[in-house]
Amino acid sequence: MIRAGKLDRQITITREAETVAASGAVSKAWAPVATVRAELVQRSADEFLTGFGEADAGGAVFRIRYLAGITTADRVTFDGVAHDIDEIAEQGRKRGLELRCSRVAA
Repeated sequence: MIRAGKLDRQITITREAETVAASGAVSKAWAPVATVRAELVQRSADEFLTGFGEADAGGAVFRIRYLAGITTADRVTFDGVAHDIDEIAEQGRKRGLELRCSRVAA
């Protein structure tokens, strides 16, 4: 059970949407799906050496109340920073979701 007092952060879940202009041009943008209260379980910022040099990989784990329809194709926006959803773990029987996220490279 997720206690309401632990849900002290606000996140926005966004989904990529395509729009077609009158000219026929297709554009993609991230549209908000839901704004929910969340618990920030873990936040990490690991620097590691990659093939192209040093990079900063930030990750976060959020717990929210159960919300149907969330997929790994969606994104989480927290404190103005976008995070890709890497993994979704259901907690209990539709009581909550744990979203494991990684920061989107700019």
